[in-house]
Amino acid sequence: MTTRILPTDEPDTFKAAVAEAARLLNAGDVVALPTETVYGLAANALNATAVAKIFEAKERPSFDPLIVHLPHRKDLRDVAEVPEDIAKVIDDLTHKFWPGPLTIILPKKPAVPDLVTAGMNTVAVRVSADPVFMRVCRTVEKPLAAPSANRFGSISPTSALAVKAELDGRIPLILDSGASSHGVESTIIKVEPGSPKPIISILRPGPITPDDLKPFGTVKHAFKKKDKDDSAPLEAPGTLASHYAPRTPLRLLSKPEDFTPEPGKRYALLSYRGEPDDGYLELADWVGIHILSPGKGKIIECATRLFYAMRELDKLGADEIVAEPVSEQGVGMAVMDRLRRASAKC
Repeated sequence: MTTRILPTDEPDTFKAAVAEAARLLNAGDVVALPTETVYGLAANALNATAVAKIFEAKERPSFDPLIVHLPHRKDLRDVAEVPEDIAKVIDDLTHKFWPGPLTIILPKKPAVPDLVTAGMNTVAVRVSADPVFMRVCRTVEKPLAAPSANRFGSISPTSALAVKAELDGRIPLILDSGASSHGVESTIIKVEPGSPKPIISILRPGPITPDDLKPFGTVKHAFKKKDKDDSAPLEAPGTLASHYAPRTPLRLLSKPEDFTPEPGKRYALLSYRGEPDDGYLELADWVGIHILSPGKGKIIECATRLFYAMRELDKLGADEIVAEPVSEQGVGMAVMDRLRRASAKC
């Protein structure tokens, strides 16, 4: 199979690319599409045969559910039940954050195939804010299942070329709209009734932060790390203990004094700010260094650059990548979550 990349940066190329993506999706195929978080591998979420092609291309285990992306906010009840006791907070959350990088776990409707939900009675749903994804989804007029467009467990792609490096020859088409704006996957939440406020459990941290969610309920952190060999269904996508990992072993180093380089080993550094005072730059004769946010350590910039930097360091042939921790304020919580999962097998 030849994998084509179509640009979307001009009105004519945008229109042609959307039309071709919609044609393939309506024919039951898969297409890699940009989202505001990372690039996703999309298929008609209501077509189990099409969804199976996602699992095949990604080599994704069937116990890992998919996120269903809706054409419009109003389409929520086509795929999910909204229990009466949380209906108001769901309405408030979707008004505030959709389109956008917030995924909500809700009871599923029978129309959603069991393959999408790993056999569970819940479905993960959101509405993407990316203009290309949104136009494709609304052209198809169907919900799209779209996990990250990479081999299962590896680094999520934030560009069309990163998708091609992962899935070349496995999928027919990639739409290219440049770099993803957020750079880490959506925040996933579950909402339950509570008193005096609803309980919002964060199952996977992402661009929508606990502070963003606090006006809507009592926020709890419920990050779960599930072992890869445990084949029971995951409650939320992307929550295996080992995930988002480069081929090169990655070590998350809490403090520089914990590191002693081994003779003969080649190391690369994923640096937070690239500041000598942080104590990491002089620890080894690094074969390469990537800095997430030079100087000021801006957390949003860290998130945007994280997967790109990990992918670039992975190309160097080092024996190990050493990663500095970042501040866990705001979206930094999501960055540290991805780094912990990427380092789980080291």
